[in-house]
Amino acid sequence: MNGANALVGTLADTGIEVCFANPGTSEMHFLAALETPRIKSVLCLFEGVCTGAADGWYRMRDKPASTLLHLGPGLANGLANIHNARRASSGMVNIVGEHSASHLRYDPPLMSDIEGLARPLSHWVRRAESAQSIAWDTATAVAKASEHPGRIATLILPGDTAWQDASGSATPSFAAQPRKAPDPAR
Repeated sequence: MNGANALVGTLADTGIEVCFANPGTSEMHFLAALETPRIKSVLCLFEGVCTGAADGWYRMRDKPASTLLHLGPGLANGLANIHNARRASSGMVNIVGEHSASHLRYDPPLMSDIEGLARPLSHWVRRAESAQSIAWDTATAVAKASEHPGRIATLILPGDTAWQDASGSATPSFAAQPRKAPDPAR
């Protein structure tokens, strides 16, 4: 099992049913891990569609969906609907691919400050530093997105974290918080 398998398995174990995806080459291991009947993968041709669909999913189902966005530019393409989701208190888990750590020193063309882009519109942002901790990072992201009202959680997935061995990593338990009744004044 690699880091991408651990991530997808944890998404499914924590109740995520769908991933709206616009993958690039840095997310190929995650895309391969989505070949499971446990999560429905929906290919979208633009990241704004991914984030808009995840917002709509939450508004209809009252539970977060996940997105897969390609690097910083992909996240930037989806920010308008992440903004809409945040304003509507919709929960979503954004998985944003990143180049492998060894590749970053070459300043690849699509390299950007993903955390800097994500932070203003996310309630929670974390970079998955290792395949051994990705299950915990993912469970925390889903827990944050599942809070009521919904929250935006962004998990950055470096390519090397996705392909590294995650065998033997502990999978956390996840208990959803009880939902609160909406404020009638809203």
